[in-house]
Parts: sequence; structure tokens; C-alpha cells
Amino acid sequence: MTTPAPRPGADLRIRAATPADVPQILALIRELALYEREPDAVVATEDLLHRALFEDALGTLQGGPRTLSHAPRSGPVAECLMGELVDGASAGQAWTVQGFALFFVNYSTWTGRPGLYLEDLFVRPAHRGRGLGRALFTEVARLAARRGCRRMEWAVLDWNTPAIDFYKRLGAVAMSDWTTFRLAGPALDAFGRD
Repeated sequence: MTTPAPRPGADLRIRAATPADVPQILALIRELALYEREPDAVVATEDLLHRALFEDALGTLQGGPRTLSHAPRSGPVAECLMGELVDGASAGQAWTVQGFALFFVNYSTWTGRPGLYLEDLFVRPAHRGRGLGRALFTEVARLAARRGCRRMEWAVLDWNTPAIDFYKRLGAVAMSDWTTFRLAGPALDAFGRD
């Protein structure tokens, strides 16, 4: 059985992202895409991230989506935590962002409860091994537990054995019986045409 990591200490901290972090979040997303061998796949912009994390992201997209009951949907669609380390080279212990965790609420019909989907967890390679990734993961899991979520899920590329090993050490179980499908771009857009 695994035990949760201790709370961040004197050399690292986890905090909620603020609007001022959006450029740094986008930079980290681009670094993650490079690490995952998809450097040209990122089409997100600072404006889109700002809307998704801090504004009425659903209400500003294509006339504002509505639920099946035609009630308006509004609000941010994701949340983000920033992982910071003390910059040892600076006098006065300046904090620098070296990682992030971006997540959102999903729902399980089987449990009848919400869950959290961890879209991205990334720590810059030069700063791995200092506990920042574990601290970010632990804080997302704590938020899920405190919010009454019954699950926390995420996807890992099958070649990313360092990440797979990391998650297994934390007690996560690979869902090898499931295959993830994606409908995106023109194929998805075709369903929206009248």
C-alpha cells in the first residue's frame, strides 16, 4: 500500500494557478508536447487557456452550449495547479514554476459521483526527482477526495515507462481492458452541422 506524499516543504510548493500564470502554463504545455513527441500538435492560445481556466469558457464557445434541458452552461471548464521550486541560485529564495497539473471534473455513471480527470501532469525534465511531480499529483488526489470524487483518471502514453512506473508506485492501476477513442477536428465538426 502506498502512502500519500507529505505536504510540500521549504523547497517546493503547490498553488492554484492565477490569470498571470497563463503564459507559463502554455509554455509548459508546449514543453510537454515536445516531450511526448508531438511538438506541432499544440494549437491552444493564451486566450483559450485564460477562458478555460478563469472565465465562462462554455458560454463563449459557438453561441454558448446548453444542457439537454436547455439550461445555460457556464463557468471555467478546467483547473490548474502550479508547481514551484526555490531557485537556489537566487538570493532571497525566489520561486520558479517548474511544473503543472491541469484537471477537470468528469462523471461516473457506475459510481453516481463525479471524478477528476488529470489532463496533464508535467515537470520540466531538469527538475524531476525533487518530489514536485508527486506533490502535484498528491494535491490533485487530495482535491478529488475532498470533493467527494470516487475516481481520478488520466492517460499515459504506452512508451512513457518513467511515468507509468511513477503512477504505479503511487498505487495507480492501469486500465488495460479499455481502449481510448477520440473523435476530433473535421470528423467531430461534421456532427455539429445541421
